[in-house]
Amino acid sequence: MRMSGNTILITGGGSGIGRALAEAFHQRGNQVIIASRRMARLQATIDANPGMLAIELDVTQPEAILRVGRRLIAEHPDLNVLINNAGVMLLDNVAGPVDEALLVTTVTTNIGGAVRMSGALIDHLKTRPDAVIINVTSVLGFVPLSATAAYSATKAALHSYTLSQRYSLRAAGVKVIELAPPWVRTELLNSTEEERAMPLTDFIADVMAQLATDTDEILVGEARQMRSNPGPDEHAWVAQFNDLVLGGAPLG
Repeated sequence: MRMSGNTILITGGGSGIGRALAEAFHQRGNQVIIASRRMARLQATIDANPGMLAIELDVTQPEAILRVGRRLIAEHPDLNVLINNAGVMLLDNVAGPVDEALLVTTVTTNIGGAVRMSGALIDHLKTRPDAVIINVTSVLGFVPLSATAAYSATKAALHSYTLSQRYSLRAAGVKVIELAPPWVRTELLNSTEEERAMPLTDFIADVMAQLATDTDEILVGEARQMRSNPGPDEHAWVAQFNDLVLGGAPLG
């Protein structure tokens, strides 16, 4: 994708991978707009990055997505890149009763937010040169973590949706990229000091280098191996991965 001169919307842009991506693109001469439901996080990010813009948005609310989409198109007609990064990762218990609030929040945020945000902007993106949609999934969409079963399932769903989206937009001038992070040191599951996770700066450096190519799929570190998992040995792979992660320090 083109690495400078874009107008980019990043959902979940006030912290973690979203903020790091926003700052990396900002430093490369792009107009970056970050969105999140936590305005204090957004304000701290734009204060630290003069020229970056922010807009409050709760991607669990369909009406809010449509309203913000219309506003962005009107105020930023050059908008040509959407990064669907907003997500929640919560520990659940797949062997127990369903936590309805957790399930609804996870599905509505992680898959519903990306689908609806894309839908709100897609007709506009089709009119823009060098248009790109980047969906942030996870290696857990390839090899699920049982302690975050709902999260893993939503990332598998977003991976599938991305494949369909890429196929459907192949002749419309909109490039669709999947970014599937490994375990990265962010606030998700309190992983900022997690030694088993990849440092955020290393992750972002690799991501930006790959985005500068023509690739449709961004895989960093252990993500490459885990992406190759589906097949006859899938169940053994999943068991081995979960034994490894859950046998270490407690999550969360």
